[in-house]
Amino acid sequence: MATPDLDEQLEVDVASAENLPWMCIVWDDPVNLMSYVSYVFQTVLGYDRKRANELMMQVHTEGKAVVSTGEKDKVEGDVKKLHTAGLWATMQQAG
Repeated sequence: MATPDLDEQLEVDVASAENLPWMCIVWDDPVNLMSYVSYVFQTVLGYDRKRANELMMQVHTEGKAVVSTGEKDKVEGDVKKLHTAGLWATMQQAG
């Protein structure tokens, strides 16, 4: 059986789980007012009013929103801050 000669080299870049960013997800809850959730996004996560309201509406209408991403330690810190503020937040790895 003949083996063809290839002129080009194929490189495959596979994303491993350790390279993927982490996400902080805020979930809708029956306790907190929408205005309070927006306020927390502004004061805890540093969003401007417009973006905080967009994220709050996503939580309200879709049941959840990704509010921060990054290294595991940073996202863990965001989750803890949001818990301290009384919001329901979890983290998971992207992918």
